[in-house]
Amino acid sequence: MPKLSETFASRLPNAKAGTDKYWDAEIKGLVLFVGKRSKTWYFQKDVGGQTKRILIGRFPIISAQAARQTALGFALEMGRGAGKAAQLGAPTLEAAMEGYLARPKLRSETNKIGMRAQLTLHLKDWMRLPLDEISKAMAVRRHHDMAGSPSAANHVLRSFRAIYNHARRTCDLPECPTMAIEWFEDKPDGRIIENLKHWRKTIDDLPNPIHRVFYELLLFTGLRKTEVFTLKWEQIQEDRIHLPMTKNGRSFDLPISQLHHEILAPLRPLSRDWVFPSPKSESGHITRPERLKYNPHMHRRTFATVAMEAGVLEEIVGRLLNHTPLSITGQRYTRPSLDALRPSMEIACDELRRRAVGKE
Repeated sequence: MPKLSETFASRLPNAKAGTDKYWDAEIKGLVLFVGKRSKTWYFQKDVGGQTKRILIGRFPIISAQAARQTALGFALEMGRGAGKAAQLGAPTLEAAMEGYLARPKLRSETNKIGMRAQLTLHLKDWMRLPLDEISKAMAVRRHHDMAGSPSAANHVLRSFRAIYNHARRTCDLPECPTMAIEWFEDKPDGRIIENLKHWRKTIDDLPNPIHRVFYELLLFTGLRKTEVFTLKWEQIQEDRIHLPMTKNGRSFDLPISQLHHEILAPLRPLSRDWVFPSPKSESGHITRPERLKYNPHMHRRTFATVAMEAGVLEEIVGRLLNHTPLSITGQRYTRPSLDALRPSMEIACDELRRRAVGKE
């Protein structure tokens, strides 16, 4: 191990990927983290079986001599048992993300998996960086680099913002670097399936029966694709589909009819567990059904549109879609029963079937 002198620190090249760590030969615990764009001094020591890392500051703003003196001071404090009161350094993005995802109020397990996968894909080189080393310029640059998919760019950096601000509750961090981003305009995709007879033919021509039923159930329930992907037979009851945790953080019961059981019947013999099994998938259920020109969310929008055109009130359509009501009364006081919602579900399904196969 080298002595971390001013000359040594200034000559160190920036890391090509991740973070390189250089420990001092004389002062135990003094370490210089070298990232792709910055160099940061830390003091690190194991206390009570846990690793404590204390931020000293950025190099060259904090010189090697100042860092060495500060590290000696921390070593003395910890030797006296006062280390617990020292300011701990910022967590890495990976640690902050896991802390955020561990919150009991977070949405479903599927949403957690999705967020972790998306950030790991698009922010992989940030994962081991302390949050206070992720700058505004880095956030702006990453957002710009993802301009080919504006919606994904906004979503990834907003997820990062949520994680960062959650970490600020317990860590002394500056304002979130995403405040420098000029967000892409969110243009909602309002497309629906205009020709349901053509949709019916497209579905019937699919070679995989599991994929056929997947798209049918999407259309005739209005459920989100991940809610359908992860369905288990124990959730399919005689009068409802039970979702223990949904995107908005609560359970949901959707009224169903004989039609829904008829749609699902071909899949009953295939698996005791998953409604849409896939032996090739690590999860055990399908995650990538055959792609159509009608994407999964178009099915949800079509369900809602046809229901309203058939005379179902907008508020009731929102209930069937498990949208959070806008009014305080709707959020806190009114809880329509399944039996109250069932006629509206039947009206919507009857109209969808009529348009798809021409049945009156």
